[in-house]
Amino acid sequence: MPMPGSARSRPKLSASALLFVAVVAGGAGEALLPYRVDGDRIDAPLTGRPGDPARGRALLLDLHGSTCLLCHSAPLPELHFSSTIWPSLAGVGDRLSEGQIRLRLVDASVVNPETVMPRFYAVTGLTRVAPAYAGRPVLDAAQIEDLVAFLTTLRAP
Repeated sequence: MPMPGSARSRPKLSASALLFVAVVAGGAGEALLPYRVDGDRIDAPLTGRPGDPARGRALLLDLHGSTCLLCHSAPLPELHFSSTIWPSLAGVGDRLSEGQIRLRLVDASVVNPETVMPRFYAVTGLTRVAPAYAGRPVLDAAQIEDLVAFLTTLRAP
């Protein structure tokens, strides 16, 4: 049986996978910024401009902010633990393009419907959301872009 995310378990994406998305957050009244999914990527930054890699690094290290390191390990000397649940983030900037990283942060289920990775930029179709987080995404558009900017710097040694 293929592992989730393996080449054999990934769906083939066609022209029909081209999506245009613009949703409005529930109780917060703030609109999520529109984005366009093209195949396995979101090419344009959600904010219209690139993120800041230094802020992305800080967010990655903040377990209350991004939660990435609960499942992924990363080549960062200041880490005091390393998760081995899902692939290491080491070399992710070589394996995936900026747009591919962005889509995986926004909604990895577009690429792999069996993924357990959360949809970080969504407010609808979610289950078991703590009341304090209802109606707002886990990460805002600027945080997504900051993480994308940092993750693209993680290259193989």
